[in-house]
Amino acid sequence: MTTHAAITPELRAWIVAQAQAGFTPEDVLAAMRGSGWPEDVAIEAMESTLSDHLQAQGRAIAGRPLPEPSLQGAPGTVVVDGHPVKVLLSMKLPRVVVFGGFLSDAECDELRALAEPRLARSETVVNETGGSEVNTARTSDGMFFGRGEFPVCERIERRIATLLNWPVSHGEGLQVLRYRPGAEYKPHHDYFDPAHPGTPTILSRGGQRVGTLVMYLNDPVRGGSTTFPDVGLEVAPVKGNAVFFSYHAPHPSTQTLHGGAPVREGEKWVATKWLREREFR
Repeated sequence: MTTHAAITPELRAWIVAQAQAGFTPEDVLAAMRGSGWPEDVAIEAMESTLSDHLQAQGRAIAGRPLPEPSLQGAPGTVVVDGHPVKVLLSMKLPRVVVFGGFLSDAECDELRALAEPRLARSETVVNETGGSEVNTARTSDGMFFGRGEFPVCERIERRIATLLNWPVSHGEGLQVLRYRPGAEYKPHHDYFDPAHPGTPTILSRGGQRVGTLVMYLNDPVRGGSTTFPDVGLEVAPVKGNAVFFSYHAPHPSTQTLHGGAPVREGEKWVATKWLREREFR
Protein backbone atom coordinates (compact mmCIF):
# COMPACT_ATOMS: atom_id res chain seq x y z
CA MET A 1 0.00 0.00 0.00
CA THR A 2 1.44 3.37 -0.97
CA THR A 3 1.51 6.25 1.47
CA HIS A 4 -0.82 8.28 -0.77
CA ALA A 5 -3.38 5.48 -0.87
CA ALA A 6 -3.27 5.05 2.91
CA ILE A 7 -4.24 8.68 3.54
CA THR A 8 -7.97 8.35 3.03
CA PRO A 9 -10.60 11.10 3.35
CA GLU A 10 -11.82 9.37 6.52
CA LEU A 11 -8.34 9.55 8.04
CA ARG A 12 -8.05 13.24 7.16
CA ALA A 13 -11.44 13.97 8.71
CA TRP A 14 -10.42 12.13 11.88
CA ILE A 15 -7.15 14.10 12.15
CA VAL A 16 -8.99 17.42 11.78
CA ALA A 17 -11.57 16.35 14.38
CA GLN A 18 -8.82 15.49 16.88
CA ALA A 19 -7.15 18.87 16.34
CA GLN A 20 -10.44 20.71 16.78
CA ALA A 21 -11.05 18.78 20.00
CA GLY A 22 -7.80 20.21 21.39
CA PHE A 23 -5.47 17.20 21.10
CA THR A 24 -1.84 18.08 20.38
CA PRO A 25 -0.04 16.80 17.27
CA GLU A 26 1.98 14.51 19.55
CA ASP A 27 -1.25 12.98 20.91
CA VAL A 28 -2.61 12.41 17.41
CA LEU A 29 0.64 10.85 16.20
CA ALA A 30 0.80 8.54 19.23
CA ALA A 31 -2.81 7.42 18.69
CA MET A 32 -2.09 6.64 15.04
CA ARG A 33 1.01 4.64 15.91
CA GLY A 34 -0.97 2.79 18.58
CA SER A 35 -3.55 1.86 15.95
CA GLY A 36 -0.89 0.32 13.75
CA TRP A 37 -0.16 3.13 11.31
CA PRO A 38 3.46 3.20 10.10
CA GLU A 39 5.17 6.26 11.52
CA ASP A 40 6.11 7.72 8.13
CA VAL A 41 2.51 7.42 6.92
CA ALA A 42 1.17 8.91 10.16
CA ILE A 43 3.53 11.89 10.01
CA GLU A 44 2.80 12.62 6.34
CA ALA A 45 -0.95 12.27 6.87
CA MET A 46 -0.96 14.59 9.87
CA GLU A 47 1.30 17.24 8.32
CA SER A 48 -0.44 17.36 4.95
CA THR A 49 -3.95 17.28 6.46
CA LEU A 50 -3.35 20.02 9.01
CA SER A 51 -1.52 22.17 6.47
CA ASP A 52 -4.39 21.92 3.96
CA HIS A 53 -6.97 22.51 6.70
CA LEU A 54 -5.25 25.60 8.07
CA GLN A 55 -4.64 27.08 4.63
CA ALA A 56 -8.34 26.70 3.92
CA GLN A 57 -9.16 28.42 7.21
CA GLY A 58 -6.81 31.24 6.36
CA ARG A 59 -8.47 31.72 2.97
CA ALA A 60 -11.88 31.61 4.60
CA ILE A 61 -11.06 34.49 6.94
CA ALA A 62 -10.33 36.77 4.00
CA GLY A 63 -13.57 38.41 2.95
CA ARG A 64 -15.32 37.92 6.27
CA PRO A 65 -16.33 40.90 8.39
CA LEU A 66 -13.58 42.33 10.56
CA PRO A 67 -13.65 44.54 13.64
CA GLU A 68 -13.79 48.09 12.32
CA PRO A 69 -14.66 51.47 13.83
CA SER A 70 -17.35 53.56 12.15
CA LEU A 71 -15.31 56.46 10.76
CA GLN A 72 -17.43 57.56 7.81
CA GLY A 73 -16.84 61.23 7.09
CA ALA A 74 -13.44 61.16 8.85
CA PRO A 75 -14.65 62.39 12.26
CA GLY A 76 -12.14 63.90 14.66
CA THR A 77 -14.06 62.51 17.63
CA VAL A 78 -16.46 59.61 18.06
CA VAL A 79 -18.70 59.18 21.10
CA VAL A 80 -18.81 55.63 22.45
CA ASP A 81 -21.40 54.91 25.14
CA GLY A 82 -21.22 58.56 26.16
CA HIS A 83 -17.40 58.56 26.22
CA PRO A 84 -15.71 60.85 23.65
CA VAL A 85 -12.77 59.26 21.82
CA LYS A 86 -10.49 61.22 19.48
CA VAL A 87 -9.33 59.78 16.15
CA LEU A 88 -5.66 60.74 15.90
CA LEU A 89 -4.56 58.60 12.93
CA SER A 90 -6.22 56.27 10.44
CA MET A 91 -4.32 54.07 7.93
CA LYS A 92 -5.77 51.66 5.38
CA LEU A 93 -2.77 49.31 4.90
CA PRO A 94 -1.96 48.19 7.43
CA ARG A 95 -5.36 48.90 8.96
CA VAL A 96 -4.27 50.99 11.94
CA VAL A 97 -6.26 53.54 13.93
CA VAL A 98 -4.86 55.53 16.86
CA PHE A 99 -7.43 56.73 19.40
CA GLY A 100 -6.95 59.53 21.90
CA GLY A 101 -8.55 59.39 25.34
CA PHE A 102 -9.98 55.91 24.90
CA LEU A 103 -9.51 55.29 28.64
CA SER A 104 -9.86 57.79 31.46
CA ASP A 105 -7.00 58.33 33.90
CA ALA A 106 -9.08 56.65 36.61
CA GLU A 107 -9.65 53.56 34.43
CA CYS A 108 -5.93 53.31 33.67
CA ASP A 109 -5.03 53.57 37.35
CA GLU A 110 -7.67 51.02 38.38
CA LEU A 111 -6.51 48.44 35.84
CA ARG A 112 -2.92 48.83 37.02
CA ALA A 113 -3.88 48.47 40.68
CA LEU A 114 -5.96 45.35 40.03
CA ALA A 115 -3.30 43.77 37.81
CA GLU A 116 -0.14 44.46 39.81
CA PRO A 117 -0.53 41.74 42.49
CA ARG A 118 -0.97 39.10 39.78
CA LEU A 119 1.93 40.03 37.48
CA ALA A 120 4.35 37.31 36.41
CA ARG A 121 6.92 36.98 33.61
CA SER A 122 5.05 37.20 30.30
CA GLU A 123 4.79 34.13 28.11
CA THR A 124 4.34 33.65 24.37
CA VAL A 125 2.48 30.99 22.40
CA VAL A 126 4.43 27.82 21.59
CA ASN A 127 3.60 27.24 17.94
CA GLU A 128 4.50 23.56 18.02
CA THR A 129 2.00 22.64 20.76
CA GLY A 130 -0.44 25.54 21.21
CA GLY A 131 0.76 26.07 24.79
CA SER A 132 2.78 28.98 26.16
CA GLU A 133 6.21 29.58 27.65
CA VAL A 134 8.64 32.33 28.69
CA ASN A 135 10.48 33.68 25.64
CA THR A 136 13.50 36.00 25.44
CA ALA A 137 11.71 38.04 22.74
CA ARG A 138 9.21 39.25 25.35
CA THR A 139 10.72 40.76 28.49
CA SER A 140 7.65 42.11 30.26
CA ASP A 141 5.57 41.06 33.24
CA GLY A 142 1.91 40.32 32.59
CA MET A 143 -1.41 38.83 33.63
CA PHE A 144 -4.85 38.10 32.18
CA PHE A 145 -8.21 39.18 33.53
CA GLY A 146 -11.17 36.94 32.91
CA ARG A 147 -13.66 38.51 30.52
CA GLY A 148 -15.83 40.83 32.62
CA GLU A 149 -13.96 39.86 35.80
CA PHE A 150 -14.31 43.33 37.36
CA PRO A 151 -16.76 46.17 36.60
CA VAL A 152 -13.96 48.24 35.04
CA CYS A 153 -13.08 45.30 32.75
CA GLU A 154 -16.70 44.86 31.74
CA ARG A 155 -17.10 48.59 31.02
CA ILE A 156 -13.95 48.73 28.89
CA GLU A 157 -14.90 45.56 27.01
CA ARG A 158 -18.31 47.03 26.17
CA ARG A 159 -16.63 50.22 24.95
CA ILE A 160 -14.27 48.19 22.75
CA ALA A 161 -17.17 46.17 21.33
CA THR A 162 -19.15 49.31 20.52
CA LEU A 163 -16.21 51.21 19.04
CA LEU A 164 -14.99 48.33 16.87
CA ASN A 165 -18.41 46.82 16.05
CA TRP A 166 -17.35 43.41 17.36
CA PRO A 167 -19.14 41.28 19.98
CA VAL A 168 -17.80 41.17 23.53
CA SER A 169 -18.05 37.37 23.29
CA HIS A 170 -15.50 37.36 20.46
CA GLY A 171 -12.71 38.85 22.57
CA GLU A 172 -10.07 37.34 24.84
CA GLY A 173 -9.80 38.66 28.37
CA LEU A 174 -7.82 41.87 28.89
CA GLN A 175 -4.09 41.32 29.31
CA VAL A 176 -2.09 43.87 31.33
CA LEU A 177 1.67 44.15 30.79
CA ARG A 178 4.37 46.07 32.61
CA TYR A 179 7.65 46.87 30.85
CA ARG A 180 10.54 47.99 33.07
CA PRO A 181 13.58 49.89 31.72
CA GLY A 182 15.15 47.86 28.92
CA ALA A 183 12.14 45.59 28.50
CA GLU A 184 10.70 45.12 25.02
CA TYR A 185 8.63 42.87 22.78
CA LYS A 186 10.43 42.19 19.52
CA PRO A 187 8.45 42.48 16.24
CA HIS A 188 5.88 39.72 15.78
CA HIS A 189 2.43 39.01 14.36
CA ASP A 190 -0.62 38.51 16.59
CA TYR A 191 -2.39 36.03 14.31
CA PHE A 192 -1.63 32.34 14.68
CA ASP A 193 0.57 31.03 11.88
CA PRO A 194 -1.28 28.31 9.91
CA ALA A 195 2.03 26.58 9.19
CA HIS A 196 2.64 25.60 12.81
CA PRO A 197 1.35 22.26 14.13
CA GLY A 198 0.03 23.74 17.39
CA THR A 199 -2.31 26.18 15.63
CA PRO A 200 -5.38 23.87 15.46
CA THR A 201 -5.35 23.57 19.25
CA ILE A 202 -5.32 27.36 19.62
CA LEU A 203 -8.02 27.92 17.00
CA SER A 204 -10.38 25.47 18.69
CA ARG A 205 -11.10 28.11 21.38
CA GLY A 206 -12.44 30.80 19.06
CA GLY A 207 -10.83 30.78 15.65
CA GLN A 208 -8.16 33.15 14.41
CA ARG A 209 -7.29 36.47 15.93
CA VAL A 210 -8.50 39.19 13.58
CA GLY A 211 -7.76 42.39 15.50
CA THR A 212 -5.76 43.90 18.36
CA LEU A 213 -6.30 46.93 20.59
CA VAL A 214 -3.37 48.12 22.71
CA MET A 215 -4.27 50.62 25.43
CA TYR A 216 -1.62 52.68 27.22
CA LEU A 217 -2.04 52.87 31.00
CA ASN A 218 0.72 55.35 31.82
CA ASP A 219 3.30 57.70 30.28
CA PRO A 220 6.84 56.22 30.15
CA VAL A 221 9.58 58.82 30.51
CA ARG A 222 11.37 57.67 27.33
CA GLY A 223 10.93 54.85 24.82
CA GLY A 224 8.31 52.12 24.62
CA SER A 225 6.65 53.05 21.32
CA THR A 226 4.53 50.51 19.46
CA THR A 227 6.33 50.02 16.16
CA PHE A 228 5.15 48.75 12.76
CA PRO A 229 8.45 47.99 10.96
CA ASP A 230 6.88 47.16 7.58
CA VAL A 231 5.57 50.72 7.18
CA GLY A 232 7.92 52.72 9.42
CA LEU A 233 5.17 53.73 11.87
CA GLU A 234 5.74 54.40 15.57
CA VAL A 235 2.91 55.07 18.01
CA ALA A 236 3.94 56.86 21.18
CA PRO A 237 2.65 55.38 24.46
CA VAL A 238 0.41 58.12 25.88
CA LYS A 239 -1.74 57.39 28.93
CA GLY A 240 -5.36 56.75 27.94
CA ASN A 241 -4.63 56.46 24.22
CA ALA A 242 -4.99 53.24 22.23
CA VAL A 243 -3.85 51.78 18.91
CA PHE A 244 -6.06 49.37 16.96
CA PHE A 245 -5.04 47.20 14.03
CA SER A 246 -6.75 44.37 12.18
CA TYR A 247 -5.56 41.62 9.85
CA HIS A 248 -7.84 40.13 7.23
CA ALA A 249 -5.76 36.95 6.89
CA PRO A 250 -3.00 35.20 8.87
CA HIS A 251 -0.35 36.40 6.42
CA PRO A 252 2.49 38.95 6.40
CA SER A 253 0.79 40.76 3.50
CA THR A 254 -1.40 42.43 6.13
CA GLN A 255 1.73 44.40 7.13
CA THR A 256 0.78 44.09 10.80
CA LEU A 257 4.23 43.08 11.98
CA HIS A 258 4.61 45.09 15.19
CA GLY A 259 6.62 45.29 18.37
CA GLY A 260 7.11 47.13 21.62
CA ALA A 261 10.29 49.19 21.47
CA PRO A 262 12.57 49.05 24.53
CA VAL A 263 11.64 51.28 27.44
CA ARG A 264 14.53 53.69 27.97
CA GLU A 265 13.45 55.33 31.20
CA GLY A 266 10.54 54.74 33.58
CA GLU A 267 7.96 51.98 33.10
CA LYS A 268 5.37 51.27 30.42
CA TRP A 269 2.01 49.74 31.28
CA VAL A 270 -0.40 48.55 28.59
CA ALA A 271 -3.65 46.61 28.39
CA THR A 272 -4.15 44.48 25.28
CA LYS A 273 -7.40 43.12 23.86
CA TRP A 274 -7.24 40.44 21.17
CA LEU A 275 -10.33 39.87 19.03
CA ARG A 276 -11.23 36.46 17.59
CA GLU A 277 -13.32 35.54 14.56
CA ARG A 278 -15.74 33.52 16.68
CA GLU A 279 -16.87 33.32 20.29
CA PHE A 280 -13.82 32.86 22.51
CA ARG A 281 -14.14 30.10 25.11
